[in-house]
Amino acid sequence: MAIFAACCMCTMLLAATSQFGPASGDTSDVFLPSIQFALIMTSLGVVFSLFRVGEPKSLSVVLTRTAIVLAVGFPVSYAMFGYVTGGAAAREVLASASLYALAGVVLIRAAVSTALGAGVGLQRVLIVGTGAEALAVEKVISHMGPRRAVVVGFYPAGSDETAIEADSAGTAPRFPSSIDLSAIVERFKVDEVIIAVREQRGGVLPIRDLLECRIGGVPVRDLSAFYERVRGEVPIESLKASWLIYGDGFAQDATRTIVKRVFDLALAGALLLLALPVMLLTVIAIFVESGAPVFLFQERVGRGGRPFLCVKFRSMRTDAERDGVPRWATVNDVRVTRVGRLIRKLRIDELPQLFNVLSGEMSLVGPRPERPQFVSGLKEQIRFYDVRHSIKPGITGWAQIRYTYGSSVEDSK
Repeated sequence: MAIFAACCMCTMLLAATSQFGPASGDTSDVFLPSIQFALIMTSLGVVFSLFRVGEPKSLSVVLTRTAIVLAVGFPVSYAMFGYVTGGAAAREVLASASLYALAGVVLIRAAVSTALGAGVGLQRVLIVGTGAEALAVEKVISHMGPRRAVVVGFYPAGSDETAIEADSAGTAPRFPSSIDLSAIVERFKVDEVIIAVREQRGGVLPIRDLLECRIGGVPVRDLSAFYERVRGEVPIESLKASWLIYGDGFAQDATRTIVKRVFDLALAGALLLLALPVMLLTVIAIFVESGAPVFLFQERVGRGGRPFLCVKFRSMRTDAERDGVPRWATVNDVRVTRVGRLIRKLRIDELPQLFNVLSGEMSLVGPRPERPQFVSGLKEQIRFYDVRHSIKPGITGWAQIRYTYGSSVEDSK
């Protein structure tokens, strides 16, 4: 993400230098718009899954997503340049800067592929544990690709030692417990140790060897830390209360709260102005197809478990819940109208929630709010589900970027 942002900023400056010359005042004026250009394109890159963690992407996929980001970001950048110094000059070079950015992504991708092919950055991983969790970790690492990481073997720990047979542990060897873990780390030049043992009480772990690894500069990570780093998520079954209690994720102070609120207000206001034409067309399309009401006001659970009215464009028939019983939306749901299918696919139905952001009930980024009728069941079936209500719900978040609309308890995990 940082490399992409730097690439966008540099290409804008390069385009200005090429057109106006290095000594021109117009070139120096483009510095602020170049930062704006980088922020817009990077934000869109997040929306269009350009930086999705743990997902191997081919060159064609990267180019396609980058082209979409640049195509969508072009008019947005052009409009936003009108509000900053040097915006007029930036508009003149925006097209060439976008092409340079696309070329830059190709060059960076080629350089990274060449480096990975030469073994640069290859991570050698030792998995402590031989049970189901250990095999799950090996599977995740194998999906990363052989040029990024390789499992050197499994090291038994406690009752896990006889959980599976040695030949069940994939292609990696299973080391006997008679060999010191630190010796294996040194011999195979291990770069990372993953603790894939869920029950760690009772002295099942080789603490002395693990401490020696840590002092020697070899990272030692548990399941939660591993999944968070590699996949950008922590599976519920691997989540421990201690990870939530001792982590910094709930650290809030007045400064952070104020900055986030100012950011929400400024960006939500700007997005409303930019999206106004699309929203007006959506209102007309919904009314022409199925009449009023155009908006749907639905009770959702917000911060602290407090209910609020979430506003959306109506995407289903007016009699979608004629019996008053809430139901999950499903794939190819027959209740969705033709216009509704389109606006749901493009997430246009969520745009009215910008008013919820302005009123302080929601944030731009945060967990998606659910209906009270679903929350009571989800709290019983999903561990730590209620933790999400410690912050404001958001229009967009990790789950929405990575997945489609949730339609079950499993999706909510």
